[in-house]
Amino acid sequence: MRIALVAGLVLSLGLFGQGLLSPTFSWVVIWMITWSIGSHLYMPLESSIGVSLSKPAEVGKRLGQLGAVKTAASVLGFLLVWVGFRYLHMTYKLIFTLAGLSVLAACVCLLMMQPRKSTVKRQRFLFKRKYLLFYWLNVLFGARKQVFLTFGPWVLIKIFHQPATTFALLGIVGTIAGIAFRALLGKAIDKFGERTVITWESGMLVIVCLCYGFARDIGAGSLAIWLVFGSYIADQLLFACNMARATYLNKIVDSPDDMTPTLSMGVTIDHLVSMTVPFFGGLVWAKFGFQYVFLLAAAIALLNLLAALRINVHKVAAATVQSSTGA
Repeated sequence: MRIALVAGLVLSLGLFGQGLLSPTFSWVVIWMITWSIGSHLYMPLESSIGVSLSKPAEVGKRLGQLGAVKTAASVLGFLLVWVGFRYLHMTYKLIFTLAGLSVLAACVCLLMMQPRKSTVKRQRFLFKRKYLLFYWLNVLFGARKQVFLTFGPWVLIKIFHQPATTFALLGIVGTIAGIAFRALLGKAIDKFGERTVITWESGMLVIVCLCYGFARDIGAGSLAIWLVFGSYIADQLLFACNMARATYLNKIVDSPDDMTPTLSMGVTIDHLVSMTVPFFGGLVWAKFGFQYVFLLAAAIALLNLLAALRINVHKVAAATVQSSTGA
């Protein structure tokens, strides 16, 4: 929680700088990097804090609730920007200032929380053979995520010639739908388990990728764009399934003190993979066409499905108990 507080302060500094202290483009880049550092530092801590605030049998439910609240806040943010720029003549300076103040308010909340005390020396990053499947799931998530983050919008812009307002509407629809979806997803994780949820996520993602890449080629006519819109929103919703990876890790860790450093390692692996995808995906697009970028994404989703089928929480837990008892 203390590290999350520091991350929030760095994030707010970047936002305030972006809005108030950006006389040149160079300063825009500096402040963008600053708030990006704060944001990425907070990413693994968010799930860790959520787990620490949960009852043992309700981790998925709690993460789902937190995700729903976060999604609801995103809707308010979308509406503030849309109404502010359309009717209230807001400036970017004011928007970034309000964003910085929101992060400071979150820092106050973190300051009021009581960190879980630990006598174990913490590691910055943790790599254990036992967690290899978790790391592999992060590799696949990083690759799949970056395909849509990089090339998803570009398909709508380049292939279907959609304006910026389309992205705003798709973002609002996806975010509103995500409020209920995240809460239900959290309960589904607790009830059916991570293996089932990630398996279904992977199967749905195969369909989404194929629809996104080949909607124009299957004879759907004017319905093709709506199929792409639906796929875009579905992908937004499926991003929430990443919480199942966090709850899976929570069930197999040797100690609660392994949670945050292992999540940090997962985010690091995710980002290392994410940095390579735009380059190679761009080469595939240029050489073969955008359809094959999403065909590769579908293949990644199939690999994710195979990895999900290897999840066996009960087997890992039994092995941990055996090890601790010396059996």
